[in-house]
Amino acid sequence: MRFSELKGCGSLPSVLGQMADSGRVPHAILLHEDDGGGGIPLSLSFLQYLYCRDRHEGDSCGVCPDCNKVSKMIHPDIRFVFPTVNPGKDTATKSAVSQDWLPQWRELVLNNPYFLENEFIDVMSSGNKQLIIAIGEARGAISALSLSAVEGGWRSVLVYLPEKMNAACANTLLKMIEEPPEKTLFLMVTHSPEDVITTIRSRCLCLRVPPPQATDYALVHPSGSGERTRLEDIFKSMILASLSKDLLSALETAEEAAALPSRELQKAALSCGSEILRTIFLLQQGLIGIESLPEEDREFYAGAASKCRKSFPRLVLQRLDRAVQLLERNVNQKIIFCNLADFIYVSV
Repeated sequence: MRFSELKGCGSLPSVLGQMADSGRVPHAILLHEDDGGGGIPLSLSFLQYLYCRDRHEGDSCGVCPDCNKVSKMIHPDIRFVFPTVNPGKDTATKSAVSQDWLPQWRELVLNNPYFLENEFIDVMSSGNKQLIIAIGEARGAISALSLSAVEGGWRSVLVYLPEKMNAACANTLLKMIEEPPEKTLFLMVTHSPEDVITTIRSRCLCLRVPPPQATDYALVHPSGSGERTRLEDIFKSMILASLSKDLLSALETAEEAAALPSRELQKAALSCGSEILRTIFLLQQGLIGIESLPEEDREFYAGAASKCRKSFPRLVLQRLDRAVQLLERNVNQKIIFCNLADFIYVSV
């Protein structure tokens, strides 16, 4: 993928291209995207530009051997790391290492690099199991980076959802990220930078990836946008019921959230809730205008921003973070979401 093919991303393609042209490429970059945003396509475009043998006019050529390998995600000097199911005692799942899932990963990304986290979860067939990046990933990456580059240039590791790293993995990778070999790049794409282990996050250049505009979003998510809308509607309904002082409807919405088929999908719903709270906060502070929002959402946000307390987004966001932690600890989902609905009801 070339920079010119990206949807959204603002000025980041130009900024990253200038880094490559100047030879001042940071050893670790953390890209913060909204779910289904441009983090993965931007990363692949940047890698293609970095490896391209005939880059010109601020973009990769798209036809040289390196461009072809990167675009097909088969370049030998690029390693992909992403969350997998922890096998535990489940003999049906033999591995928790990304390399064993590369065919599924390539198919997902090549089909639509703007994929949603829910679509990734479906590909991983995690069911109700937690997805993690375990220590085996760190050992594999370190082993690969200890060898010379096959093509004689850069060696890169692209990490999807580094917030899923456990402590053992992060601590093992830390030394390599702190003092990487020459021409070694870590690219990480996160949905929750605050959940990335601090020792990792503090050693990265953090960049925010602007989401695609509404028209572009519909183009890159022809099927997934409906799923995201459903998750957003759950949280919006909970807020609207609380504003109407209808506790029963709020609790019914909580039951709907608890009935989602997997914990990962429930966490995705909470992530949508975080984005909604962020938008309400920005409107309340006058940092954005209602006209900057999609027309179909303006009525909801205008009402929520004017009727909710100024402290509402901050207080509820803390509860969402707590709900995610409880989901990861396998606490009963009905209890988690009913308590969340109660808190929203009294805080709104």
